[in-house]
Amino acid sequence: MSDALLDVRELEAFYGKSHVLHGVDLRVAKGEIVSLLGRNGVGRSTTVKAVMGQVTARGSVRFKGRELLGLKAFEIALLGVGYVPENRDIFPRLTVEQNLLLGQKSRARTGTARWSLSDMYEMFPRLRERQHTAAGVLSGGEQQMLTLCRTLIGDPDLIMIDEPTEGLAPKIVEQVARYLEKLKERGVSVLLVEQKLAIALEISQRVYVMGHGAIVFEGTPASLRANAAVRKEWLEV
Repeated sequence: MSDALLDVRELEAFYGKSHVLHGVDLRVAKGEIVSLLGRNGVGRSTTVKAVMGQVTARGSVRFKGRELLGLKAFEIALLGVGYVPENRDIFPRLTVEQNLLLGQKSRARTGTARWSLSDMYEMFPRLRERQHTAAGVLSGGEQQMLTLCRTLIGDPDLIMIDEPTEGLAPKIVEQVARYLEKLKERGVSVLLVEQKLAIALEISQRVYVMGHGAIVFEGTPASLRANAAVRKEWLEV
């Protein structure tokens, strides 16, 4: 994919002496939602952490044509890569609004960013209701909304999201799906690590399936739906 915003080639990653990724290739185009699927422990989270500079890795990770491997995580973020980790990394003693303001980068403060505080509150009205509440007392679903919005208000061109619907009520899951589609409408690319196959197939343009630290399938949601063998071997519990 020559127009790839994110272009990952032959990515290998390590935790100490443990070799976790074995030559991962994947690409995400501008304004595209791509899902990374697979069972727990196959290397999906490690892949996004490697892109974000959080694990030891080798190979090539290019974003807008620039090599990211070797850069620190904050440098990668400043280039326009947003990352929402699975653990909902909020500042518990700060209010919802203070958490959001911390996510802003210079483009937001000078009024040239795509997203504002009012956009966040419009997307998730519950956050507006809780804007002066300490983030630590929010429910799991509210904390997930806050984490998604705090990353987005930094105005990334690519946002990588690890298991955003884990443990959430169906109504909140649906809100998260709509949020992801809104990102695409505004030209933000999404790399989504997700367990819930239904959501991934509904909102993605392409999907990758991982197994044993490598990509074992790449295609459209329709092609994955049609491939019972891949689903049975690599996805179904």
